Amino acid sequence: MNNTSVSKFRMLGVSTILAVYLLILVGGAVRATGAGMGCPDWPTCFGRFIPPTSEQQLPENYQQIYADRGYAETRFNVKKTWIEYLNRLLGVSIGIAIFLTMIASRKYRKHDPVVTGMCIAAFIAVAFQGWLGSRVVASNLEPGMITVHMLMAQVIVAMLIYAIVRSQRAIADGAGLKQLPAVFHKVLLVAMGMILLQMVMGTQVRESVDIIAKSLSNESRELWVERLDLIFYVHRSFSSIILFTNLWLVWKLWSVLPTGHVIRKFAMALALLLVLTILLGVTMDRLNIPAFAQPLHLWFASLIFGVQFSIYHLYRNGLNFGGGQVAAGSALTAGPITN
Repeated sequence: MNNTSVSKFRMLGVSTILAVYLLILVGGAVRATGAGMGCPDWPTCFGRFIPPTSEQQLPENYQQIYADRGYAETRFNVKKTWIEYLNRLLGVSIGIAIFLTMIASRKYRKHDPVVTGMCIAAFIAVAFQGWLGSRVVASNLEPGMITVHMLMAQVIVAMLIYAIVRSQRAIADGAGLKQLPAVFHKVLLVAMGMILLQMVMGTQVRESVDIIAKSLSNESRELWVERLDLIFYVHRSFSSIILFTNLWLVWKLWSVLPTGHVIRKFAMALALLLVLTILLGVTMDRLNIPAFAQPLHLWFASLIFGVQFSIYHLYRNGLNFGGGQVAAGSALTAGPITN
């Protein structure tokens, strides 16, 4: 494969991953603003592919029409409608980006068919995610459906990261990796599992907050935390275990890897994200769950999982394909080696 093809695939793949993370952040903002049902139907919005800008553009009995279809929220709100509509447009754009990444991966079908296969799987997954989004709307934001929708987003990101990192195996840097303890990769796998579990518990806490918010006025936000059930306290305490587990991983990587090593850079990013996530959690606890912190909290947790997943596969590539002779550089940004 030539350098240009590999470089274009890497750039497109990384851009797509960043776009997916943007969609995760926007999706969290949709929930925080209560705009999840801004469009009560799918794939149209109030029966239109371009939603209305005023209630006068809708039939007089539109609320009854959607109530008869089983929708809980039927009152038109232009702000919520357009927030949700823009979220959907971004989702479509992500689908197109993943499709283009899949097309670009065809260059690997002979050299490394796993890369192509993973990109195809990611495209199928994003199509399933679109269908799942329609089921979330149809269920009136049923909690279990929201959790599955969130987890599916993590799966799509993981597929894309795996494809991009695997495509860069030729420049894997194994310097220092064999000095890590044998248990390192197992602890890293456990850490990834823990952050996914923490995100699931976080969505459950969020559902509890939504229920409490409906029964109390916004002026009573100081009572929201007091009324949360046991899952909130488990979620809060579990964050300490996650913090120390990941800091152990960061410390081990920092102590054995040379300056400039790509995994060391990811370790620094992991440490920073952990601190930011914990601070946001404390902010939500002490400041009565401010709306701005909710989507950021989930977003940082998603980024943590992505960084962990990247470290794991960069680590495996370094052990299996890196002889430690390659100059330290990023498997996501360094130039490829022609095969």
